[in-house]
Amino acid sequence: MAMQFLSDNAASVHPAVWRAMQAADAPDSPYDGDALSQQLDKAFSEMFGRPCAALWVATGTAANCLALAALVPPEGGVICHHTAHIENDECGAPGFYLHGAKLMLAEGEGAKLTPEAIAAVIDSIRMDVHRVHPHAVSITQATERGRVFTPSEVAALGQCAQDRKLGLHMDGARFGNAVAHLGCSPAAISCDAGVDALSFGFTKNGAMGAEAIVFFEPAVADVIRFRRKRAGHLQSKGRFLAAQILAMLENGLWLENARAANAAAQEIATAAGERLLEPVEANEIFLRLEAREAAVLREQGFGFYDWGENGARIVTAWDSRPEHCTALAQAIAAL
Repeated sequence: MAMQFLSDNAASVHPAVWRAMQAADAPDSPYDGDALSQQLDKAFSEMFGRPCAALWVATGTAANCLALAALVPPEGGVICHHTAHIENDECGAPGFYLHGAKLMLAEGEGAKLTPEAIAAVIDSIRMDVHRVHPHAVSITQATERGRVFTPSEVAALGQCAQDRKLGLHMDGARFGNAVAHLGCSPAAISCDAGVDALSFGFTKNGAMGAEAIVFFEPAVADVIRFRRKRAGHLQSKGRFLAAQILAMLENGLWLENARAANAAAQEIATAAGERLLEPVEANEIFLRLEAREAAVLREQGFGFYDWGENGARIVTAWDSRPEHCTALAQAIAAL
């Protein structure tokens, strides 16, 4: 069997999640009227220390796009990094869900946005009816290059967004990995730093297929409940999505799993040494790897993605087997 480092999307479902879904397999109200779905607002409010509204959806794409739909009108724009998932990996879904709103691309080292990068986009726009005007900023935590925004970096973006009357959305597909790396509270890199809407990822971190959209202004969620239905994401047996999320939140399983994935990445990163293209701050490793070297690793049974010319991306997960990580670390060191 191949030693799998393609993506944390390929990870197994945590046993606690399976048990929670089995326990939820009893008649209850349909859609989001069941007892488990009704617990989500309270669970996230306790986590973040303020009133929140949380909606489940099945995919990260839906979470990102529905969150942004709450912040951006059809004639508006979303500023994001040019490598952002919403730009490169969602098949035009933002334009579909936002009814034509435009993604406005910015630059930044490590796939990070900065207030200066946002200003570079906005300040070149003529403020008249002929141009698309931004209404929100979207950042990814951790970024598409595996980098983590610190609380101060998010706060600077939050202040910038507030000053310019923009909403701030966080694509938190690997939010748990970021919190685990920083050792901070979840609120420190989200609501306390000015984030308005968070796509809180669980599928990459041990769930079967469930993501949460968390709104830190609960009333904003009301319109998205209708848009979720219209988009085909109001599942009739929503209790199974809620069960996954609640199981991940219980006793901090989401953070425990993220720590395990990060630790596995660090072992491999240490062996990669000067091959690293980016600091390893979550569970993704980007490294220089020539085609012949990649072939050598694949011949030994390691699965990973090529990443540009002479580059590779290796992703660990909550269930990465220690012996596989050690074997890959040794194989990279031996190249």
